[in-house]
Amino acid sequence: MSHVFPRHTKSSLPTVARGSGVYLYDNEGKQYLDGSGGAAVSCLGHGDTDVINAIKAQLDQIAYAHTSFFTSDPAERLADALIRHAPEGIDRVYLVSGGSEAMESALKLARQYFVEIGQPQRRHVIARKQSYHGNTLGALATGGNEWRRAPFAPMLVETTHISACFEYRGKRDDESTYDYGQRVANELETEVLRLGEDAVMAFVAEPVVGATAGAVPPVEGYFKRVREICDTYGVLLILDEVMCGMGRTGTLFACEQDGVRPDIVCVAKGLGAGYQPIGAMLCSAQIYAAIEAGSGFFQHGHTYVGHPTACAAALAVLTKLTDGGLVQRSAVMGEKLQNALEEAFEQHPNIGDIRGRGLFRGLEIVEDRDSKRPFDPSRAIHKALKKQAFAAGLACYPMGGTIDGQNGDHILLAPPFILEDQHIDEIVTKLGIAIGKVL
Repeated sequence: MSHVFPRHTKSSLPTVARGSGVYLYDNEGKQYLDGSGGAAVSCLGHGDTDVINAIKAQLDQIAYAHTSFFTSDPAERLADALIRHAPEGIDRVYLVSGGSEAMESALKLARQYFVEIGQPQRRHVIARKQSYHGNTLGALATGGNEWRRAPFAPMLVETTHISACFEYRGKRDDESTYDYGQRVANELETEVLRLGEDAVMAFVAEPVVGATAGAVPPVEGYFKRVREICDTYGVLLILDEVMCGMGRTGTLFACEQDGVRPDIVCVAKGLGAGYQPIGAMLCSAQIYAAIEAGSGFFQHGHTYVGHPTACAAALAVLTKLTDGGLVQRSAVMGEKLQNALEEAFEQHPNIGDIRGRGLFRGLEIVEDRDSKRPFDPSRAIHKALKKQAFAAGLACYPMGGTIDGQNGDHILLAPPFILEDQHIDEIVTKLGIAIGKVL
């Protein structure tokens, strides 16, 4: 009998024994292609000797020291490397242990920033429907996925949500793609004015929406308009790149492709590539200067902030992503994956949309392509697809509630950046087996 508290008490999972490259193996020897990198985490695949050696070398020096007493060389070097590649204006790095911690830190820093500069009335956060920003209470409150929020609703701080930029589901037939993006972006201004011009502290968004909607990219001009609105009303723009950042979409920071400058940006999953738990909240020089000139103390903290071993691992990962060319590889192989998915499934009667950027791709499952009608949620199509793909030796990331938290199904693919052409063929083949059995 296991004493582990699992994600689901009624499921029986195989035990993972080892990993090599793009593959995972259970203790009975079965091989699985890691088509989703876990949860878009394993960008380098499994068994990377450079990262493993960096961890071992750091353990020989110092595994852990609390940041109230010491900084560490790995933390300093990792922060320097992140800032060298960060969007314009980003100047400081707050190192945590994962995505939810990073987003919680961002929200608290945004609030403290306005307190420090004498605008304590700014307290509202605006986010988007069908977003996901983490499972801690502040991050969960910010997210717009109703299924995840519902059990904890009485405990959540008030957050308002505007429409997502979801072209497949939201664009009207009588408007251009650009006009659609401007229309949903302008909902931000409407909501700011409703709450009060000087009452909103932040707008939070994923540049490419991940788990809840399946690799949904913004349309051209959307985020530029969002940035204009934030600047007009003094609202901080917080970008959640926990899942879509660190090369996953073909650039190190996902927002690079939209020409937008955040005030705060959060990364995690791909930063550690699964080798150590780590995340980071990066903020602008302006925000840091306000804290430095004011109290000088960010009223926040976690035990494992700036963990030296985790930072050493992340620095090795980041070096491979940048100097090692794996970010560019994500872009190239991502286009190959998109082409292969389109060739195999574009005409399938139950595949409504194939989308994404880099090695971050989603397929939306529908009952009827013409009307885009989803399957009845009671059929749990996404669960059946996950089960059949896993049986075929493919780990992928199907989810339900794509449209509104209840209706809709999609499959998210986020394989390691090291995959080869034959692995793309294997993903498509095994996905086809699962889709054939379920649909």
